[in-house]
Amino acid sequence: MLERTAYLLLEDGRRFDGEMIGAGQLAHGEVVFNTCMSGYQEVLTDPSYTGQLVTMTYPLIGNYGVNSTDRESPNPRVSGFIVREASRVHSSWRAEEGLEEYLKDNGITGIADIDTRALTRHIRSHGAMRGAIAPAGMAEAEVLASVREQPLMEGLDLATGVSTKERYEVAAVGEERFHVLAYDFGVKAHSPKLLAERGCRVTVIPASTSVEELVADAPDGLFVSNGPGDPAAVGNAADAIVALAEADVPVFGICLGHQLICRAFGAETFKLPFGHHGGNHPVKNLDTNTVEITSQNHGFAVRKSDEDEIPGAPDLRLTHLNLYDGTVEGVEHRSLPVLSVQYHPEAAPGPHDSRYLFDRFIAFMEERRR
Repeated sequence: MLERTAYLLLEDGRRFDGEMIGAGQLAHGEVVFNTCMSGYQEVLTDPSYTGQLVTMTYPLIGNYGVNSTDRESPNPRVSGFIVREASRVHSSWRAEEGLEEYLKDNGITGIADIDTRALTRHIRSHGAMRGAIAPAGMAEAEVLASVREQPLMEGLDLATGVSTKERYEVAAVGEERFHVLAYDFGVKAHSPKLLAERGCRVTVIPASTSVEELVADAPDGLFVSNGPGDPAAVGNAADAIVALAEADVPVFGICLGHQLICRAFGAETFKLPFGHHGGNHPVKNLDTNTVEITSQNHGFAVRKSDEDEIPGAPDLRLTHLNLYDGTVEGVEHRSLPVLSVQYHPEAAPGPHDSRYLFDRFIAFMEERRR
């Protein structure tokens, strides 16, 4: 039996005792669970997990170590990490260090040896909630009070805080065919990479970039990235999205970018009970009547009617539907070159079923050029 050196405390008072790993400090965040079996480094470095304590449902994490190639941002973005068993050894020719060493080096607190199945079932029943990982010696009443003082995810603009401060470029691979602006609300490294592999020079721009600056750049396309927090709290994006779309500039959004595009055209968003986080979520493509297995990471969704319409946004048509709960997973504009999906077609981590969406975006730009 391992020494109980830490505990996870939820805002409703549920406690899980375990072993402290990583930085060993008090860590607050919204507790969510991720169903990926691998790809924990991509999860740790995904900016969309800012402000969250991430629970991995797969029971053994860390067995292949970490490296500098698989990260989706320079450093881990999670507020804390929760696992059933943290592997004490790792084996991979690509590994550069172990998981616990990586967490310590980057100041991330984690907890291991807890019943992650019980925790996941609790979140599924009661919803994602605020929590804290605390050293065993800290008084429970003190920790619980600090948890309840944390802001709720609703109304929280986290995207602006994780966005790049200065614009930077990702060069096209081979011949440059298009120039794409990537609106950074927490962009993962894989998205610009996949665009670059398709001949796009990608300029990643801060979330604070004005509509005038975007229009002046005269891009061939606009990519609106994933990111953390409540889309209703993110300002500035809607005017730029509409202005470029109405100028016939193709617009492609994923995750938070999908929500921002939908809101720009009049849709509403709402908080899901426990969100969608994992690499194995089935989505139905309504245009092809096929099912895609997708990578997902979001706590909010676009509201739809029982008739599969988007209230407030009649110009948007539903293209993809979540087969778990029937929520909106993709839309296209009826007359403008705009498409977006709620999930992560860059598949980092996750299946590659949906990478064709990057090709759809390229086809929009090719058509505009013709």
